[in-house]
Amino acid sequence: MRSHHAPRTRRGFEVFGATLLVAAALLALGGCGQRSGSGATQTAAKVNKGEITVHQINFILQQQRGLRPEQADAAGRQVLERLIDQELAVQKANSMDLDRDPRVMQALEAARREVMARAYAEKVGEGAAKPTAEEVGRYYAEKPELFSQRRIYSLQDVAVQATPEQVQALREQLGKAASPAEVLDYLRSAGLRFGVSQVVRAAEQIPLPLLATISKMKDGQATLITSPQGAQIVLLAGSRLEPVTEEQARPAIEQFLLNDRKRQLVEADRKAMRAAAKIEYMGSFAQGAPAAPAGEGGAPAEGAALQPQPAPALAPAAAPATPPPAAAPAAPVSPDDVARGLGVRR
Repeated sequence: MRSHHAPRTRRGFEVFGATLLVAAALLALGGCGQRSGSGATQTAAKVNKGEITVHQINFILQQQRGLRPEQADAAGRQVLERLIDQELAVQKANSMDLDRDPRVMQALEAARREVMARAYAEKVGEGAAKPTAEEVGRYYAEKPELFSQRRIYSLQDVAVQATPEQVQALREQLGKAASPAEVLDYLRSAGLRFGVSQVVRAAEQIPLPLLATISKMKDGQATLITSPQGAQIVLLAGSRLEPVTEEQARPAIEQFLLNDRKRQLVEADRKAMRAAAKIEYMGSFAQGAPAAPAGEGGAPAEGAALQPQPAPALAPAAAPATPPPAAAPAAPVSPDDVARGLGVRR
């Protein structure tokens, strides 16, 4: 007989599954000492027969960027309360034998594999050499749109749902339009669905393939980008120069180049392992050759889908309704900013 409480049970399992997934990662990397019996870690709280260690708390605090020393005590207490709730949930799950549920076992194994794979990548990446001053200077000179000629852009983004044929017609119409208003009028008359948004972005907040086009545009010009849903029209409503010196950009460039070298080391090691390994595809996966990895003749790498196609100049657009916020003339660029501008996932 089917239980009427099945949906609630599934929701409960999802909650416990997520809790157990996090717990597995903490146990793998946090070095919980409650099973070791050693005095290497201090106990922060006892929860029934379980323990929460200071080592677990410190591990979580280390993941919080920008945490000031004076905030550490309060943050640590908050983390401890969350770990107590988590410990209670894990104990309850164990009492319900959820650790024997096939789906829970699969989730725990997936978490363990993810932690181990990440640890492997970090270990291999330790062999990357720190960029030299000359390499930093060369990168700075090669990317003027990010640094010496860095600009703050006021952009109007028009996302259009259209078929390939409609996109081609839109491209032709864009070449004839004398103003952005005419483009919008055409979209309405053609019955195309579209949305308009206005954003202010610094150069490092724009994916590099798109920035390469926008940095060469003048105010009032537009570019058309094809997308799976149709097209995207990016109009440069205005911009202002906010350069960054090499000294200010040095930490961000060093971090990006170092991360990129780590990525290359891991990728080279992965290729070597695949070349040396005996990999046999079974069942339905044996049909046909496996797809090549992104960037190696298979699916395009991240950011590759953005292939901007410059459109003819439009008449200057009206000034934004909300003026862009003033940026500090000499604001340093963070490594995350550079990574976002380069379309890199951190």
